[in-house]
Amino acid sequence: MSGDELADALALADGRGGTRGTAHGDGRPGGRGPGPDPRESGPHGPQGSRDGARHRDWPAARAAAARAGAGRRSESTAVPLEEALGHRLAAPLTALTDLPAFDTSAMDGWAVSGPGPWEPLDPEDGTQDGASGTQDGASGTANGTAPGTRHGILAGDDRPAPLPDGHAVRIATGARIPPGTTAVLRSEYGEVRDRRLRANAAPQHGADIRPRGQECRAGDHLLPGGTPVTPAVLGLAAAAGWDELPVVRRPRAEVLVLGDELLASGLPSGGRVRDALGPMVGPWLTALGAEVTATRRLGDDAGALYAALEETTADLVVTTGGTASGPVDHVHPALRRLGAELLVDGVRVRPGHPMLLARLPSGAHLAGLPGNPLAAVSGLLTLAEPLLRAATAAEPPAGSPAEPPAGPFAGSSAGGDALPTAVLLGEVQGHPRDTRLVPVVQDGGGVRPLRFSGPAMLRGIAAATALAVVPPGGAATGAGVHLLRLPWA
Repeated sequence: MSGDELADALALADGRGGTRGTAHGDGRPGGRGPGPDPRESGPHGPQGSRDGARHRDWPAARAAAARAGAGRRSESTAVPLEEALGHRLAAPLTALTDLPAFDTSAMDGWAVSGPGPWEPLDPEDGTQDGASGTQDGASGTANGTAPGTRHGILAGDDRPAPLPDGHAVRIATGARIPPGTTAVLRSEYGEVRDRRLRANAAPQHGADIRPRGQECRAGDHLLPGGTPVTPAVLGLAAAAGWDELPVVRRPRAEVLVLGDELLASGLPSGGRVRDALGPMVGPWLTALGAEVTATRRLGDDAGALYAALEETTADLVVTTGGTASGPVDHVHPALRRLGAELLVDGVRVRPGHPMLLARLPSGAHLAGLPGNPLAAVSGLLTLAEPLLRAATAAEPPAGSPAEPPAGPFAGSSAGGDALPTAVLLGEVQGHPRDTRLVPVVQDGGGVRPLRFSGPAMLRGIAAATALAVVPPGGAATGAGVHLLRLPWA
């Protein structure tokens, strides 16, 4: 098969065929295909694109999306710890206290002073317990600032009495070390005989004592700004004294699902198909760091689409379907009517080449995704992901992401971000001119291409851990490829 024949075959597989009942002009199922994509005839998209937007190479499209996100950085806000999970730190996390805040016991046992053997003390009155010769008195301090118990010094007891040389007192893990302590003797290493605590071997000085500030000192930088707030980060922040965290506000996102052929429930019938993107795109945006305010189904209503874009209060609007030039593809006309600026109008990538990115007069951005499910995923990871990542970064980039060097994979980054690489464990046929994004799964030290990678298929991506970025011409077994990792993988 010649290169042109292969290109035509892949174009048909990508949803650009003009047969009714196979694909919308943007690759959306529903049967209104307009024939060959007119954007192939020139660099500026259908009917021309504003402000120099063009049918871009894939790395250049990601770079443009990253620049757009960096240009509208989200402001920071303080939220309670219990609400901070999933955000990003808006500033470096510093310690508000020493950790630990005082010398503490690392084990259950005895606080001892000197080389031993030791005389056990009642911690409440500082005298030997004559009944048993062991410390079995009340927990607390000599001045009564802690409650009395019969268990020695417990975690939470404040200001335990000084420990005289040659004496010992029972202590619990996490309890504050009394002044004069030279070591903690673990319970299993000592026993009381003849009213003396005796050890199998004398503990080294400082044994099993966590010294104040061992982990950090007040004012130390613990994590850089931009760090995702995970459960472990919440625990560290709480230990370091924080009640609220400064975080980057999540960009607000709205999803508009277009297409009269889509069913919200039930089985496909009467030429209509289930909407796979409505349930998928919102949660995917949430995983990318957005706050999704609504998912709305507008059908093929040009007026409803225009009104939704004109009235939106979101930072990012994501549409599904309607991005090509068919009779009911209303995204481009709505953008022209609004006076929006097209930043990316078509990308040389399969699947998903009719995707677009625009800036609305309100300042919001619109990411237009093709209607086929895997093509829409391609659009999410090509345009929405770098835009959201740049918008929620804590520190400004050193410079705006530059256009990539000649060739789609010169260097080790795409779209201004370094992408991981992996060895391909199976050959992937490429498009002669366009990048391909292919679902893959981690397999040992490499990644294996998955079946069911057509633009309308979700079976492959549902099992995948990443999308492999396959350059024009394809990639042989053993070749290194960049990876777009999925947010949950």
